[in-house]
Amino acid sequence: MTVSSFLTTLVEVIVNPLIRLSFAIALVVFLWGVFGYIKNADSPEDRKKGTQHIIWGLIGLFIMTSVFTILEIALNTFGI
Repeated sequence: MTVSSFLTTLVEVIVNPLIRLSFAIALVVFLWGVFGYIKNADSPEDRKKGTQHIIWGLIGLFIMTSVFTILEIALNTFGI
């Protein structure tokens, strides 16, 4: 097994599923925040919680998209 085939397998079997799982979790947190914000529109305290979930969900989505992009750039740079 060559190094490039090992790295390709590692990325396909371990890294990409972890990135996708993290992306899915961030999306759920974001949607949970949107739902909480709309559901509790009359309560300022609950709206604040919803807003925090929305913000953290967006941060998570941005980070996971960045990680995936950086990983793809690195793999394409080294021809893997």
